[in-house]
Amino acid sequence: MPGNQTNNGKAFEYASLKAIYNTFQNQAEGEEVVIEDSPQLRTAKTHYEGMSEAEQAELDAAADAATRVITRLEPQLHAQTNVPLILAIQTDAQGMAGDVRDVICIRRQNQWQIGLSCKHNHHAVKHSRLSGSIDFGAEWFGYPCSAEYFRAVRPIFSRLERLRSAGRAEGLTALWENVPNKAEDYYLPVLTAFMDELQRLAAEHDDVPTKLIEYLIGRYDFYKVISNTSKQYTRVEAININGTLNKPAGRIKPLVDVARIKPPARFYHIGLKPDSDNTVEIVCDEGWSITMRIHNASKRVEPSLKFDVQLTALPNAIYTHDEPWQ
Repeated sequence: MPGNQTNNGKAFEYASLKAIYNTFQNQAEGEEVVIEDSPQLRTAKTHYEGMSEAEQAELDAAADAATRVITRLEPQLHAQTNVPLILAIQTDAQGMAGDVRDVICIRRQNQWQIGLSCKHNHHAVKHSRLSGSIDFGAEWFGYPCSAEYFRAVRPIFSRLERLRSAGRAEGLTALWENVPNKAEDYYLPVLTAFMDELQRLAAEHDDVPTKLIEYLIGRYDFYKVISNTSKQYTRVEAININGTLNKPAGRIKPLVDVARIKPPARFYHIGLKPDSDNTVEIVCDEGWSITMRIHNASKRVEPSLKFDVQLTALPNAIYTHDEPWQ
């Protein structure tokens, strides 16, 4: 599907909410399903309605497949004695605050809720920036970075600031395409300092591996819903670290059991990906592996760099299901 990935993602959020609404508003008499109005809901709906009919049909097929899977896992979705079922879309600010769920299903009487993180043709998790002033240790883990780390990275980002300022002084925009040795002069020194600091923080604080996963995927359990347009299926992954997913509704139990998974407790390896000058590999215990690719994120030179983060391996116990669209 062509178009901006963010716009497609917002449209998929709306399709996912709509699929849940259509499923449960049509079940036995007595159910009440409420879509909570909000600016983010209207934004998602606008992106969805801006798609062609064929594109909407693909989004709907992907969302319907996810709903079929989650319906088997969550009896509370059927709990008509606890009404209404409220559906909402969260703000992007929630993700910045550690909640990566996009679509929320809520029953307020018993304080039950589940969330979906909707990904359209990609698996990326939280993105973060590095700069000469960003203290990633404090932001990610609650433990500040060392003065040694800032001594290493500040001169690099200061050079980028000077490049940007020089362009502005000449009435031009400094572009990355005109920067020679981008990886050697900027990416690699920043990544080296980042890896060294991550090792230091982990040596001083035993919970850094756990906090890294919590930072990347959020503080709340959720279902990760990933549409695959080329292969016409939707993958559902249950990120159930806190054990809040897959709960029974009274005597009604889930049709399929979802295991509770363990966060990592230690790093086995932190280093550059083989034959790469821009990607860090982090291998943890309990089956977790992460790659973090650093990039400029914009054609314009800015005094910061951004990570694209992928979970490349998950615990064996994680529940994963690929549901065909047809």
